[in-house]
Amino acid sequence: MHDDITLTTGRVQRVLTERIWPAVHGTSVPLGVEWHVLPGEPVPPQEGLALAMEPYEVGTPWGRAWGTTWFRLTGSVPAEWAGRAVEAVVDLGFDASMPGFQAEALVYRPDGTTVKSINPRNQYIPVVDAAVGGEQVELLLEAASNPVLLGHDMFRQTQEGDTRTSSPRPLYTTRRMDLVIFEAEVHGLALDVEVLLELQAELPTGRRRMRILQALDDALDVLDLQRIPETAAAARTALVDVLASPAEASAHEISAVGHAHIDSAWLWPVRETIRKVARTTSSMADLIDRTDDFVYGMSSAQQYAWVKEHRPEVWARVKEAVASGRFLPLGGMWVESDTVMPSGEALARQFSQGQRFFEREFGLRSHGVWLPDSFGYSPALPQLVRRAGFDWFFTQKISWNQVNKFPHHTFWWEGIDGSRVLTHFPPMDTYNSQLSGEEVARATRQFNESRHATGSIAPVGYGDGGGGTTREMTGKAERLADLEGSAKVRWEHPDAFFERAREELAAHATSDSAVWVGELYLELHRATLTSQHKTKQGNRRNEQLLVEAEVWAATASARTGADYPYDELDALWQQVLLLQFHDILPGTSVAWVHREAMEQHAAITAGAQEIIERSLRTLVGEGDTALRANPAVFAQAGVPALGVAPASGPAAAASTLTELPDGGYVLANDLVRVTLDGAGHVTSAIDLATGRDAVAPGREANVLQLHQDFPNKWDAWDVDRFYRNSVTDLRAAEKVTATVDEGVAVVTVRRTFSSSTLEQVITLAPGSRTLEVALETDWHEAEKFLKVAFPLDVRAEHMAAETQFGFHKRVTHTNTSWEAAKFETSMHRWVLAEEPGFGVGLVNDSVYGYDVTREVSDDGVAPAPGVPEVTTTVRLSLLRAPRFPDPETDQGIQTHRYGLVVGVDTAAATEAGATFGARPRELRGGAGVEPLVSVSGGVTLSAVKLADDRSGDLVVRVYEALGRRASGTVTVAAPVSGARTVSLIEDDIEGGAADLTSDGAVAVELSPFEVRTLRFTRA
Repeated sequence: MHDDITLTTGRVQRVLTERIWPAVHGTSVPLGVEWHVLPGEPVPPQEGLALAMEPYEVGTPWGRAWGTTWFRLTGSVPAEWAGRAVEAVVDLGFDASMPGFQAEALVYRPDGTTVKSINPRNQYIPVVDAAVGGEQVELLLEAASNPVLLGHDMFRQTQEGDTRTSSPRPLYTTRRMDLVIFEAEVHGLALDVEVLLELQAELPTGRRRMRILQALDDALDVLDLQRIPETAAAARTALVDVLASPAEASAHEISAVGHAHIDSAWLWPVRETIRKVARTTSSMADLIDRTDDFVYGMSSAQQYAWVKEHRPEVWARVKEAVASGRFLPLGGMWVESDTVMPSGEALARQFSQGQRFFEREFGLRSHGVWLPDSFGYSPALPQLVRRAGFDWFFTQKISWNQVNKFPHHTFWWEGIDGSRVLTHFPPMDTYNSQLSGEEVARATRQFNESRHATGSIAPVGYGDGGGGTTREMTGKAERLADLEGSAKVRWEHPDAFFERAREELAAHATSDSAVWVGELYLELHRATLTSQHKTKQGNRRNEQLLVEAEVWAATASARTGADYPYDELDALWQQVLLLQFHDILPGTSVAWVHREAMEQHAAITAGAQEIIERSLRTLVGEGDTALRANPAVFAQAGVPALGVAPASGPAAAASTLTELPDGGYVLANDLVRVTLDGAGHVTSAIDLATGRDAVAPGREANVLQLHQDFPNKWDAWDVDRFYRNSVTDLRAAEKVTATVDEGVAVVTVRRTFSSSTLEQVITLAPGSRTLEVALETDWHEAEKFLKVAFPLDVRAEHMAAETQFGFHKRVTHTNTSWEAAKFETSMHRWVLAEEPGFGVGLVNDSVYGYDVTREVSDDGVAPAPGVPEVTTTVRLSLLRAPRFPDPETDQGIQTHRYGLVVGVDTAAATEAGATFGARPRELRGGAGVEPLVSVSGGVTLSAVKLADDRSGDLVVRVYEALGRRASGTVTVAAPVSGARTVSLIEDDIEGGAADLTSDGAVAVELSPFEVRTLRFTRA
């Protein structure tokens, strides 16, 4: 035979697109339309339903950016439609080529009950399954005219990302608001044809493919293109056999779960996310009602809480669907947070707040962590996931890697402490699957664990902006359940998939090939460690303040019987956790989101400070004694960790400041001697005990460097490696002054560059190894990247960078593409370059990104002729200036604090990092306060609080911070009658009993980087 494949496929594609799909709603009558444009922010639905309406003509432009328009649609069913399924079709001016990021609407009945939402690829509204002629129809639409910010011209600079700067012009023009007959048989034919057309495209030229093509030709031969509804059934008959042919016994199995991935904020503000969740969940509840096996999964307790608070009519439908087992609360977290930058305590609260909400509202808990879209995953996460009681972890984002293809899809992920969690990446490489033939074939083709496992997960539905699964997707799933040439598709809870995958891997337990050790580094979106500095600064500050507030409040409760502020702390923590969402904390949302984030962080700070001050006043009592309260978990300024003591005691000798003949300065104390040149750069930083200089010979440290920063795409997200090719050292100093202030040596340097200015206040305090820099920058750059460089005289084979409850080591070389891709990496409060016997650290109060380069010279200068000199240059990432999605990112006054710590190891770096951002508080009162909890023997405190269940029990979290075994004690200086080890979220665990001594101490043995949560029953 002649090769007519393209002739058939071309014919089928055109008929499907131009004739069959339009005939699904071929018969229509226009609806009457009225409207009401709100002048400002949205109103509650009950107010919207009662608004006075004016006549509206379809085709009239509507909707300023971020506006809300209420439409009322009215009509009657024509008599000749009696017995037919009737729907409304509403096109608000959608661009169907972009399923998200546009106008959307939630549809209500006059009594306030919701129907479903409409969006670009889901424009129908069910009215009645079997109409009565003359039946009256009335629907109300709460339509949101959200601007398209990520459209066909991606990453276009725009001011539409904030209601304060957006344009008042109408953005959309309605095209259709009709009452229609829903032709179910035509809809079925469309899905039959689409599934087969997509399937044959993935098959080799052979019997199965050719039989499908012949069946499609046969179907179209009997389909009358002018009478499609009348001939659709006959066309479908021609397809019955090829659709009934079963899949191979060894076919890949796809566990589909309905999904919408509603970003809690991104290219829209939080207030719009609240409405997006209501719209999506209404549609999913409707789809659940109309199907037998479809299941929809939604993560983020915060989003459920929004529905409960703001949309009670939707909440009732959600609760009913959850109870039926069809609507699946997933993930067990408050939001789908970033996992690289939040502190260990913040991640613990993500889990505890999420699981507490699900248990309180639904009587269930999630068994796995669902994080499809976060920008890389901390190596501390496996332990936290397991200790929080989860069995599995799911993500997809690593498939976005720029360079290296990740080798696994179902595997064990091992963290820094050795904990392993069963992990799955969907081989479809998407969390917005439409169950297309190409996606289903890709899942089969790419699945890397086919030797040992049988299937994968497919999150199915339109996401990012919400919308979720459509009836077309459920229709495809029905046809793909058992179809020759395709993977098998079934709707299934992820728990069932992971249980099966665990059994399959266990059958091959001798194989260690499906294990990944260490961080899941995303080779993309590296600049999220730096963008929107104030958002990150607020996060770091408030994480620390809330842990401090818990300490003092718990101490006040134990010592004085003061009420513990459970509700206040829960509310503040929930707000911090929301702001750790993976497009807020990373700095990749619109201006509106970050403006509100800064305001919210300020309010959180005020709330936490009030709890701290109230608790401390209760503890120290009335009096005029000068006191210091130490919030750090290490002693400092003569005050024990988490204690209050008089502000007195022996002081270290004052630092000295000597001006050099060339205009530079020497700052010195009993531990270090630092030399600055005339422009304020560090030319030497000597550890007096060893004589070692931290700064590489002939080099300068604390040099600010400016790079051109214009990534190929994803402006706020990405920094591409070529940024290093262009750098300007900001060497010139406009003004340098020096003084000694209360024993502290201080040098102030002012610099100007381009359109910006900055001031560095460089200090060396008595008895400190840390040369501290307080930096204030008036930043007015565009597409620039500001870093500060420290070339160190350290031959470091690895860098150690703090992560949650420990640190992570990364090599400094670029031997392989995996290492070369890590040209920008993460840290928390410190990073350390170390060789045997000597190390140099950098500490900070609000920095998360850094980079490292190695240089080797053999010029005979140092340390001796013929001996190579190795320089390890560490650079902190300070500020960026991307133009999308927020064109004003980081503009204006920005502040940083960082420090060079001379002559330290990981223990000293850990202590320096912990104390750098937790300075003692000065106050007056009657007496000091003994710490409520103390530790010994290599055990590090993380949190002291009262139990979440409000039992009054004291919860103490400790960890091993240095990557080695520790034997120590945890002692409570208050009456306690019992102790036990509990989970990360404070549940009892098997074998958790602990021996409590008469003086309130528990002995603990910790393995490297182990996190332990202890619960003490108060007497």
